[in-house]
Order: sequence, then structure tokens, then C-alpha cells
Amino acid sequence: MKRTIYIAVAAALMTSCVQDLDTLPLNRTEPVSEYVYGNLEDAYLSGLARLYFQFVTNDLTDLQPMDGGASELIRAFWSVQETTTDEAKCSWENDAWVRALNTNTWTDVQNDAIYAVYVRTLQGVALVNEYLRQTAPDRLSDRGVAPELAAKIDGFRAEARFIRAYLYWMALDCFGSVPFTTENSPFGGTYFPAQASREYIFNYCIDELNALLTPGSDMPAPRSLYPRADRGAVAGLLARMYLNAKVYVGLDMSSEAKAACEEIFTMGYALCPSYADLFRGDNGNNSASAGEFLWAIDYDANSTNSYGGTTYILSASLAATDITDESRPNGQVNGWAGLRVPYEFVSKYYGVSGQDYETGAYETSDKRGEIFYIKGRSESMDGALYSFMNGWSCLKFNNIPSGQTNESYLPVSAQMGYSNVDFPMIRLAEIYLIYAEACMNLGVPEEALPYIQALAARAGLASEASDSDGAARAGLAAEAASAPAPSGPVWIVSPAEITPQFIEAERARELLWEAHRRTDLIRLGLYDTAEFLWPYKGGDSYAGTSFPSYKCIFPLPPTELATNKALVQNPGY
Repeated sequence: MKRTIYIAVAAALMTSCVQDLDTLPLNRTEPVSEYVYGNLEDAYLSGLARLYFQFVTNDLTDLQPMDGGASELIRAFWSVQETTTDEAKCSWENDAWVRALNTNTWTDVQNDAIYAVYVRTLQGVALVNEYLRQTAPDRLSDRGVAPELAAKIDGFRAEARFIRAYLYWMALDCFGSVPFTTENSPFGGTYFPAQASREYIFNYCIDELNALLTPGSDMPAPRSLYPRADRGAVAGLLARMYLNAKVYVGLDMSSEAKAACEEIFTMGYALCPSYADLFRGDNGNNSASAGEFLWAIDYDANSTNSYGGTTYILSASLAATDITDESRPNGQVNGWAGLRVPYEFVSKYYGVSGQDYETGAYETSDKRGEIFYIKGRSESMDGALYSFMNGWSCLKFNNIPSGQTNESYLPVSAQMGYSNVDFPMIRLAEIYLIYAEACMNLGVPEEALPYIQALAARAGLASEASDSDGAARAGLAAEAASAPAPSGPVWIVSPAEITPQFIEAERARELLWEAHRRTDLIRLGLYDTAEFLWPYKGGDSYAGTSFPSYKCIFPLPPTELATNKALVQNPGY
């Protein structure tokens, strides 16, 4: 079973020692308590569990009053990454954060989703810092921790350092410059941490990640601790940060990104044969899907009980009227009528045709496009941004386990109010796409061709073909060698087509709703410009318009500026 650490353990921890952990700089009132630890392994494992649990917690300690489920980090980060782009829109007009993100019209007025990302990331950093203080060698020695356990705790500390780097990456990606602390920073009393530049935080994270990959480091071996982090997760985050270095620090680090990907290729990860199985309710227990994940966040319907994460994605993707005793299309009972994909996006990237909104049938030339639900829908969001039935529902994340159907799972789905679907934080397909983009930037796209072809084959696309007019197209891959390949308006896969346009489109298809889109569009120079439009981009116009480039990073929350006088608001706000 995959539930190795941070669900059952963290649930118990939340009622025991969490309130004794110092959560500075966001919580300055609760003392550190030595009795939390001691000389037994369980306490240190529980402390580590609390760090992982930071991604899924609904606890509102240290946050302004808001909905607990909406405060969860994965949910908040997903919302700022997806609803601010062409991939998703939310119909909850009365939720304070929604309109601003849907239309890229946020200001420095407090926005709950933006606020939650800021607080959860820095709260998590503070928890990591305190864990590293409490597990320092001198502390362990003073408590009489046996050498064998101390060596194991060194591995826990390495995981904690990775978690801190990941949280700092989220913060620098969204906010640029944020308060910076480590285990060596002052804490307690009236200490207010200084703000560090985006460049400083980037370089710190790169150094930390490289140290964790150094031979002989205590970071666990690849594919050894699912769903906990290991060397594969470290290398994956490193590759992602290198790819985005030009945005973060003005440097092209494509060579470093390429090398990080090549190291990952030696670690034993493999593409799951079925794209759909990557996002099913048993994706963490299914060795084929879990084998593609370099790191994932574990959701368990019986233990996590969070209205964030994949429960949010599942429940908000359907209306209550879509769920009946005879049909629960995504394997659970909630229909919040919130999230959907504009038809323009689906049409552009998946080549859909023949859509019948009465029966829900449609055709697509890409297997990755078989994830939409359109029964009872209206195609256009024109004038209907806040009407849930306008647009296409996305059922990519689905509680129904692999090998089961809507019908066979009905007895179980009737009881499913939460999600079992683990959320992929880093997976091998992303690494293939990082590699392709890095190779393109370096002028050697042919080196990436086998990896692009592997993704195309899984999607049911041939490696290359052309239509009768000579225009570049890709045919559908045959189910068997002797089967014909139907035609369809999809994308060719060839070295000549590994261009910025191809990378943008292929990442849109492969990584849909996995919280990459905002970062991708910024890196590719498309996020704020008039050259790349989508419905309601930049305002209330359905046609879309450009918006100011300073919005490529979010404002610091005003409550934090009021509390920490050392903070300086981001430019433009």
C-alpha cells in the first residue's frame, strides 16, 4: 500500500504536536516544545509527516478567516495557475477570488487564492526550518538518539530540505521576492524576516537541490518511497527551475536543464501505457501509473478529507444534475458546478468534432482529448462566463479506478465524497517536454525526438504523416500494426516541428490541469500579450485582450505588508 507516511500519521499529528511546533515567521506566539521529540523514530517521522501535510491541510491557524478547503495549498496554487489562463474558468461569481483570476484583473486588494499560496508556502518553509532545528545533530545527541536512528533521520532531513526548496519555488514563481528564512535564521519574539530577491531564492534552491543530488547525500534513492520525495523528485524540480531560469534570473540554463533530464532518464521511471490511468482513483497504487510519478501528493478519501486538491478538481468539474444514481461520471457524489474548459481551447488543441450536446458524444483525434464531458452543455462562454453549463467539463481526474467503469463502480462511488486521486507534482512526461524544449533551445531538437514520439504514441498519434495538401499533420496510431490509421487534424511530430509553437501546444495537451499553464505561458512570452488571446483574457471582453506585464507575478498580500514593515510590494501594485 502507498499510504506510507503523511496521511494516517499526519492525521494523528494534527491533534498532537503540531501546535507545539514553531511556525515562524507567520506564527509568533507558540513555543517550541522539546517533549515533542525524544529518542524514538515515530516522533521524527510524525514531524516529517507534518511537512508533507502542509500541501493538503485545511487548518486555518495563522490564516485570515476564509474557507478551509479553499485555503489548501494545492487547490490555491492550481487556481492561480489555471483559472488565470486559457485552460480553465470558474463559474463561482460570488466567490471573492474568482472574477479577478478569471479575467486577469486582480489588484493589490486581498485575493483569497493568492493569499493562500503566499501564506501556505511560507508557513511550510517555517515548519521545515523548525524541523531542521529540532533534528540537528547536537539536538539528537542531547536526547540520546541512537546512531542508527540518527542516520535515518538524516534522510528525513534531506526530504525536508527538498520540501522547502519546492515551497520556495512555488513562492518565487508566483511572487518573485518573498521573506527568506532557513534553520539558521533568528526566530521568536518580534523577528520579521527580510525579503530576498527572486535571484537570491532561485540560487539558494539550485544549490540545495544540487547538494541533495550529490553522490553520498542522504536523499533517498529514486522510486523508493512513493509518495514521499526522493532523488527523482529533486532532479525533476531542478530541471523545471533550470528551464524557467530566463524568467527567474535572466539566464538561459537550457544546458543544465537538459543534463538534469538526462540524469532522470537513468533512474528507472517509465511512461504509463495509458494516459487516462495516470489520473484515476488508484493511480498511486497502480505500479504502471505510479512508475511515471517522480513525486505526487497523496489523497485518500478515507483519511485526507480535504475539499482541496483533487477533491476540488473532481467535485467542481460537474454539476449536481450530472450525478445520478445511474451515472457518476467521475466516481464521486459531489457536483459543485465550478470548473470547466473553454471550447476554444479544446477545439484548438484536441481537434474535436461531431459534438452532440444532447447525447454527450464527440470525436477527437488524440486519446488525451477523451476526458471531456459535454452532455447538456452549451458550447460558447460568450456572455456566459459564470454559467457553468457553458463550456466543456474536464474529467481528466477521475475517482473510478483503472479497469473499472462508471457502472461497475456505482456501489462504491455512491459513498465517495472525497478523492482518492493522487496529484502529480512532477512526472516523467513533463521531463520529456522539458528535455524537448531544452534541446530546441540548444539547436539539437533531434535528440528529443524519441521522447516526443513516445508521448505521441501513447496519445494515439503516429510519429509523422502528411495530408493530401502537403500540410504537416499527424495521423492516429493504429491499435495494431495491420490496422489503418484514420486521418484527423492533429499535430505532426518531427524534429522540424519542435518549435516554441509545438512546445506550447504539446504542453497544453499533455499537462492540462496539472498546474503548469501560467508558468508555461510566461516562459514562452504569451501570458500577457495581445498576440496570444483567449476568452476573457485581461478583462470582461469575450475576445480577450492584453494585460500589464507586471501581472506576471502576483502582489504580496496587504495583510502581510501591514504585519511585516520590512516587505516591499511588487512593482505595478
